Amino acid sequence: MDDKIAKLREIIAGSDNIVFFGGAGVSTESGIPDFRSVDGLYNQKYKYPPERILSHEFFEDNPEEFYKFCREKLFVTSVKPNKAHLRLAGLEREGKLRAVVTQNIDGLHQGAGSKNVLELHGTTHRFYCTHCGKEMSEEEACKSTGVPRCSCGGVIRPDVVLYGEGLNERVITESIMYISQCDVLIVGGTSLNVYPAAGLINYYRGQKLVLINKQATPYDSNADLIIHDKIGEVLEQV
Repeated sequence: MDDKIAKLREIIAGSDNIVFFGGAGVSTESGIPDFRSVDGLYNQKYKYPPERILSHEFFEDNPEEFYKFCREKLFVTSVKPNKAHLRLAGLEREGKLRAVVTQNIDGLHQGAGSKNVLELHGTTHRFYCTHCGKEMSEEEACKSTGVPRCSCGGVIRPDVVLYGEGLNERVITESIMYISQCDVLIVGGTSLNVYPAAGLINYYRGQKLVLINKQATPYDSNADLIIHDKIGEVLEQV
């Protein structure tokens, strides 16, 4: 492991054009459960399966149950950025990291100080009216009871990509641009099984693909450096 950490240090030291692509494993070290692990949301018991609750159709048909689930599991305000978030923000300040492309919706990268964060699946920190588009503050939306509504009467929703919805085209385009043009692509905390997001790493054309994840991924055979460990434990050493 020491040899791999030394190699990662060398890769980072030699580049000022790094992009980080991350998934749920980046935030689990802050205490946010992922969806698919043994302790993840998909393996917990609810009236409806979480994947159904977090769908566009369910939100339209049953916004009360949708918000009940989100207030219990998704609208997290007490968690703090961990060692991975903090080190990535540090690399950006040092002029090495150009962008963070994340599948997470928790805003912890921004909380750690990262400025250029591309949120593939949106964020739970923005809310807007489905009728007129007017924004509602996070505090007002989260502290409301039942289904929050706009002054126009429209239903307020979090600015996240629900199942059955497409990813934001602008975010996808920017992510592809950064990934295709970077020298070093560090992928961490993701199983690379969720598409279309996982497919973005196919746009990388460089020779320094680093995969950091506790378990193996379908892309391990393509990587130039593989580290099977917690992302925070690894990044704090570089």
